[in-house]
Amino acid sequence: MTLDDVAKRAGVSTATVSRVLNNSAVVRESTRKRVLTITEQFNYRPNRFAQGLAGGKTRTFGMIVSNIENPFFLDILHTLEETATQAGFELVYENTDYQPTRLAAAVDLMLARPLAGLAVVVSETEQRAVQRLTEWGRPVVVFDMDAKGDSITQIKTRYEKGMQRTVEYLNSLGHRRMAFVGHHGVLDPLRERENAFQRTVMRFPDVESATATSTDSPLGGRQAIHQLLASGFKPTAVICVNDFMAIGALRELRDAGLRVPKDVSVTGFDNIQLSEYLYPALTTVNLPRGRIAELIFQALNPSRDQARATHGQILIEPELVVRESTAPARQS
Repeated sequence: MTLDDVAKRAGVSTATVSRVLNNSAVVRESTRKRVLTITEQFNYRPNRFAQGLAGGKTRTFGMIVSNIENPFFLDILHTLEETATQAGFELVYENTDYQPTRLAAAVDLMLARPLAGLAVVVSETEQRAVQRLTEWGRPVVVFDMDAKGDSITQIKTRYEKGMQRTVEYLNSLGHRRMAFVGHHGVLDPLRERENAFQRTVMRFPDVESATATSTDSPLGGRQAIHQLLASGFKPTAVICVNDFMAIGALRELRDAGLRVPKDVSVTGFDNIQLSEYLYPALTTVNLPRGRIAELIFQALNPSRDQARATHGQILIEPELVVRESTAPARQS
């Protein structure tokens, strides 16, 4: 069914149908109900792509993420999609699996679409992709990426502060053997967390530390813990680069006969919704994913008052959330 078909069945003009679908003008309530009843009855969906080509305007946003399986990225994507849908926009996305070459390809694909704006929520970077985003001229939001331009908004997180608070908290509980579990240590946001861990640990001369890396997944968390224990290092506290890996870390520690938190305390990072429901509930660092999605939408679709304020850099302050997976270190 086409827009003309809807208009004919409703006995109105195509312009009136467009106004109803876009909620962009005052339409009599009886007319609105009649048009919506027909679109629902015949499952009509407007072709946003064609609208963008024909009118030079589009109501579609794009989003690129590093790992769609990680709930951190998925939560932001889902919240942004809900917000965009309520405002009459669609959302399309690409996944890079942390690979710079895939990021470059995803940017090329997105910029070939008639998009109203693009959010790039990734941990990797690629200079050609950054250059293309800078030159695009439409609203762009980047998270954890360095890109500057008149139409670009940067959202950055003070990872060092969150990691510092976590290490200091564990040290206050008497933990003197701490391990860091991470992934993709060559990527800036992840390396920043690991470096912050190491710098903070160095402030406490009596603290021993070790690191292990694997893939960004619960399986990766299990593998990293297996590496640590096989190396002979016996941590009293494990700090995971994110909650997704902490899920596997908890399982591997349990399978190794270690009790959390009686034998080993475990922390995560991100505060994904699942972290509250793990057993034991996970101590973690909160990154407000709903707020991040809200900031992205405001930057991509700013009101007149927001337009000047959204461009530039926005800092996210992380907060430590203490739950049952941490406790005072067990005395030998």
